[in-house]
Amino acid sequence: MVFYTYVLKSLSHGNRYIGSTNDISKRLAEHNQGKCRYTSGRRPWVLAYSEEFKTRGEAMMQEKFLKTGQGRKFLDAILK
Repeated sequence: MVFYTYVLKSLSHGNRYIGSTNDISKRLAEHNQGKCRYTSGRRPWVLAYSEEFKTRGEAMMQEKFLKTGQGRKFLDAILK
C-alpha cells in the first residue's frame, strides 16, 4: 500500500492544510464536502502538493516536518 503526505490550498482564504492519507482523491473530497472540522469553513480546497511514501510512518514524519518552520519555508519555496 502507498501512503501520501499532501498539502491543500484554500481557494477562498489562501490557507494551507497539511495531512497524510492512503487515498488522496477520497481525502480531498472529504475536505471539500465539509467532513473535516478545521477545513469545512475554508472551502473549496485544491491539491497543491503531494509526496508518496511506502509506509504510513514515513508519511506521518513528513507531515510533521512540513508543519515546522523549516517545512513551511520548504513549501513556500516550492509552491511559488
